[in-house]
Amino acid sequence: MAEIAIEPGSGAATSRAFKRQLHRVYGWYTGGFIAFILILAVLEQIGMPRDWIGMTFLLATVGLYAGIGIMSRTTDAAEFYVAGRRVPAIYNGMATGADWMSAASFIGMAGTLYLTGFGGLAFILGWTGGYCLVALFLAPYLRKFGQFTIPDFLGARYEGNLPRFIGICAAILCSFTYVVAQIYGVGVITARLSGLAFEVGIFVGLGGILVCSFLGGMRAVTWTQVAQYIILIIAYMVPVVWLSVKQTGIPVPQAIYGYQLQKVTAKGDQLRADPKELEVEGIFRQRAQTYADKLQNVPEALKADRAAAESKVTQLEAANAPAAEQAAARKALDAVPADEAAAKKTWTAAQAANAQRAKPLGGMPNHAQVFAGDPNDDAKAQQAFDVSRRNFLALVFCLMVGTAALPHILMRYYTTPSVKEARESVFWSLFFIFLLYFTAPALAVLVKYEVFNVLVGTPFTELPAWIANWQKVDPALLSIADVNGDGIFQLGEMKIGGDIIVLATPEIGGLPYVISGMVAAGGLAAALSTADGLLLTIANALSHDLYYQMIDPNAPTARRVAISKALLLFVAVAAAAVASQKPADILFLVSAAFSFAAAAFFPALVLGVFWKRANRWGASLGMLAGLGTTFYYMATTQPWLRGVFGVTSPVQLWWDIQPISAGLFGVPIGFAVIIIVSLLTPPPRPETQDLVDHVRYPELRPAAAG
Repeated sequence: MAEIAIEPGSGAATSRAFKRQLHRVYGWYTGGFIAFILILAVLEQIGMPRDWIGMTFLLATVGLYAGIGIMSRTTDAAEFYVAGRRVPAIYNGMATGADWMSAASFIGMAGTLYLTGFGGLAFILGWTGGYCLVALFLAPYLRKFGQFTIPDFLGARYEGNLPRFIGICAAILCSFTYVVAQIYGVGVITARLSGLAFEVGIFVGLGGILVCSFLGGMRAVTWTQVAQYIILIIAYMVPVVWLSVKQTGIPVPQAIYGYQLQKVTAKGDQLRADPKELEVEGIFRQRAQTYADKLQNVPEALKADRAAAESKVTQLEAANAPAAEQAAARKALDAVPADEAAAKKTWTAAQAANAQRAKPLGGMPNHAQVFAGDPNDDAKAQQAFDVSRRNFLALVFCLMVGTAALPHILMRYYTTPSVKEARESVFWSLFFIFLLYFTAPALAVLVKYEVFNVLVGTPFTELPAWIANWQKVDPALLSIADVNGDGIFQLGEMKIGGDIIVLATPEIGGLPYVISGMVAAGGLAAALSTADGLLLTIANALSHDLYYQMIDPNAPTARRVAISKALLLFVAVAAAAVASQKPADILFLVSAAFSFAAAAFFPALVLGVFWKRANRWGASLGMLAGLGTTFYYMATTQPWLRGVFGVTSPVQLWWDIQPISAGLFGVPIGFAVIIIVSLLTPPPRPETQDLVDHVRYPELRPAAAG
């Protein structure tokens, strides 16, 4: 891998030689990874402990990425910021694929499809469609402008530091939100591989992130991301192909999952009518009603609960009951809310959780049901259908536009040698992303088939070991309890988070533990690769755009790079500290980042390329208006953010749009403000307008070049 750091020089012949060198290096790397898996599989069969296998995967993969980072270290500005603009299209596409395959894509997407069925396809449609927007509207044109970062483009195109500064703030906001989600994923996977506590796992994984981006910037991150993509795509495909063979005998899951979906639908209908499932649903319904009754008179209910818990402790102590019973009673007393506000908050959450689990199939919809409700039923069902469809389309829109505006993705197209290769790179990005996205729906259906047909009906004493293992990692991700006391597992008795579906797939399918380790290593590669790109985006925005372009334009290259590295370290530790608090689920954090990016950047970037009349004041106010509208809607409608900002007013959804799609309102407002303000204020300088014409129509020479 050290050969990758060799300067390829210039010229077509040297470029071809460099590509052949890369083919050879990564060919050997892929073969070595497969051999590594086979060796560990043999060692597992002869008795290697599982903890050792997990730790070996963790140390080997993080060590590999660190090694690439060390060998690709640089202090050259062009190398650090844009990898010397010499990454071939196919490898830039692979690196973009890894940069894109975040913890949400690798870990969360199939889990979302498992839990929501058709509704989860919004993520696949939106994220894939976003790359079509990148190819058509942004990537080649941004490459022609030739800057290092997105705020750099905004400063050059809109003639000043005001739009640059707003771009810096927006890039930090959406990238920091996104990177917190990635580091959360790193913590979950590292804890599963090593057995360390979640909070410790976050900082262990952080070391692998920092070595790459800290030492070599974009050059190290690029070559590391290529290696990470190879690991993550192999890790994702192997267990899905195995499940396909196990269930149908056909090793092409994408071709057969429609047949399995029919079986899952039939089994789901059967479980909805199963007496035992109905019994479990009734118990949760009763619990929800109990909490609802308590909320009718919180002071009296809290007083009664505390008195009952204290009485229980006193009785057990007086009877000299076993220590375990006394400890359980004291624990129950400690769990009583401290005051009325805490009681209201706790009981409201419990009432909602139990009401959700009182629904059929643990609250999951029919996997093949297109939208909620029914357009041919009564008015209530028709309204539910309309609202569900509206939110589906709104989410697709936000994810598409957000994808086309994410700074860490657009930065990748600055690294290609030419505009032509930037276009080719978008094609390769789509291809490498397609491999995983085309497989995720199949994975969700195949896993659901296993749960419905194999797990349901199993005695609790015979449940597979992976259930207990995952409950130890994080009970919030998986918890099972014999609610009706019959000793038999019913689907409604399991609470499962979507974030473990992919990671648990090998164990669900009965594969050796080494495959579980490989999948976890793939998830770690996905989270690390995206975190690298995001941290680099934040650090570069601060060091290059803020410090160099706005504060000290005469700063030497070495100082600029050193400041970037210091800032990168600071931001990484801050993101890890936030992630350790588990602020929200991965999917919401990621989707929030997309809405922020869509509202802040997409109007300014598209109009900056295609409308030469767009000016500094229009872009600045448009970015602020779009981002402000999006943030306001999220802060007043999303439960976690409402708590953070102390919002107590009733939730008022606009046209019933969920906060995950807040960018739907920010993007059109951004476009409108840029257009209106630009028309009411002086146009850009003639040379800027000529440059825009030249970027879109290369046959025209800009006046400044004359």
